[in-house]
Amino acid sequence: MEDAQDTARRLRAMCDELSDRFYERADVVRTLVVTLLAGQHSLVLGPPGTAKSELARELTGRIEGAAYWEILLSKFAAPTRMFGPIDVAALARGEYRQVYDGRATTAHVAFIDEIFKCSTAALNETLGFLNERIYHPENGGAPVCCPLIGAITASNELPSGEDSAAIYDRLLVRIEVGYLEDPSNFAALVRSAVGRPAAPTPPTTLELAALRQAVAEAVPAVVVPDVIVDAVVTLRAALRRKELVVSDRRWRQAVRLLQASAYLDGRTAVAETDLSVLTHVLWDSPTQHPVVEREVLHLVNPDAKEALDLADVIEELETQLDAMAGQSREALSEWAIKNAHRKLAMAGKRLEILRQEAANGGRSTTAIDRVTGRQRAVRARVLTEALGMDASMLQAQL
Repeated sequence: MEDAQDTARRLRAMCDELSDRFYERADVVRTLVVTLLAGQHSLVLGPPGTAKSELARELTGRIEGAAYWEILLSKFAAPTRMFGPIDVAALARGEYRQVYDGRATTAHVAFIDEIFKCSTAALNETLGFLNERIYHPENGGAPVCCPLIGAITASNELPSGEDSAAIYDRLLVRIEVGYLEDPSNFAALVRSAVGRPAAPTPPTTLELAALRQAVAEAVPAVVVPDVIVDAVVTLRAALRRKELVVSDRRWRQAVRLLQASAYLDGRTAVAETDLSVLTHVLWDSPTQHPVVEREVLHLVNPDAKEALDLADVIEELETQLDAMAGQSREALSEWAIKNAHRKLAMAGKRLEILRQEAANGGRSTTAIDRVTGRQRAVRARVLTEALGMDASMLQAQL
């Protein structure tokens, strides 16, 4: 039991360290770790230059003893490039063999960039690799069992054809990322590029054996109380009323995510707060994501409803700011002082109260923290773009 607790502690420390390094990615980091603990695959969906591959490498590089493999796919990638090239020396002797070392077939963790550009020739092998963790050799020999724990995949766009849609369906967790929103975080990013790097501190690592034990034994042992089962049933009904239908297979696989979330937090039973991970599971199109998030968070936390209502106000203010691009500084300042600044300040104060009430009641603050992050980002934009404040001075104002 102590070993399992130590593994969870190490994983939490890894999450904290990576969240400090990658601005505005705390939820992404935690969700990737939870997905790996559940033995499932994830998709990080976002534009180029949002640190998708760097984050995947940093995370998996901290698992000592794990074989890591990554590839940037294209429509012309042959299956042998992914799963093992032909052994030329053996071929000269009349033997047809593939070299599997250093390929997907021997990886414990895989990062597959531009996953939806998988070639038609490699489609079936990729599906078998993700689904059953097996690879069927080119020569028709016995299937090769792959030690894959989980794959982190990435894409700049959603799938457009039936072939890539089949892969999309196998990626249980879908995470949207974008460019940095908070100008103070962006300023810190620029500063880190031009300043002298700080002396590196030893990162927290985890042995492969400990991770495998957690995935195979500790996470499945987490209790799923009846109240959580009832909550999932309620959520399914609520989404169906919104005409969002999720397959039974996806619901079943999501249960292991709930267990993994509880395990990561050091608990022996799933709690309502763990249901928040389902916001990354139950949508197909990004347009459905806000609907799913709202239904999940209403279920998780009664405080979330008001927080999400405040989020709508914040988003409307950002839309107004975008629409005023190109107007004079006087017009922007007048709008900011008479409208945006007051509303954002009131939203910030109310979010502080909601967070304190949720924390005192032992409820999740995840949704409130997320809205607070948006409030800070939009307020920072107003201060810099409408009122002309220097980005380096923002921390004192926010």
